[in-house]
Amino acid sequence: KTARSVAGKKSVLLTVNEAATRDAASLARRAAEAGADGLMVVPSLVYQTDERETVDAMKAVAEAGGLPVMIYSNRLAYRVDVTVPIMEELAKDDLFVAVKESCGDIRRTTEIVNAFGDRFAILTGVDNLAFEALAAGAVGWVAGLVTAFPRETVAIGRLTKAGRWEEAREIYRWFRPLLDLDVSTYLVQNIKLAEVIEIGSNDRVRLPRQPLAGEQRARVERIIREAIANRPELPLA
Repeated sequence: KTARSVAGKKSVLLTVNEAATRDAASLARRAAEAGADGLMVVPSLVYQTDERETVDAMKAVAEAGGLPVMIYSNRLAYRVDVTVPIMEELAKDDLFVAVKESCGDIRRTTEIVNAFGDRFAILTGVDNLAFEALAAGAVGWVAGLVTAFPRETVAIGRLTKAGRWEEAREIYRWFRPLLDLDVSTYLVQNIKLAEVIEIGSNDRVRLPRQPLAGEQRARVERIIREAIANRPELPLA
């Protein structure tokens, strides 16, 4: 409701990431009632579903919400791999319209394109594979470090869409040490610290996470400050 109140004409998606399908379906229904435009759905966090269970659970959530769904495929963080064969089943349901591809294997993007053409909008969800995924056919980027570095993130997206690959690559190479902070058990704390340094935000996190401390905090801070000190000029158009 808060996001919807400030989003204007921009779309608002709610991530459904529950252990039990009944809880996920309930959240999807409440999201629709609150005015969400779509859902990003993750398979069960606790139980490692097989292919049949993954398909049935995700379809149940989509049906409950009645909203367009982005499939969140992230076997590294959530153990369940939403494979191309699973997507073939989900593709039969018109509510499934996009994929946030985060399996960690850049070849998957091409495999999805080869299997489905433009049936799914493919968005990369791995910050330090963003350029590679955009080059392979992804149409968008569900970014992490964007909260601290929006201008650089958007510049890469716009430049690649304009076919200005060399300019995008230069920014991406500068960005890589920062983007690597997103691919970590401590990604939330890392991004929060980047926000503190770059935009004057705060590093509060929900327990059991705690803000970075000691040498770990010092190492991440060095990476962030070095990048800021050497940031490239962005193209004006």
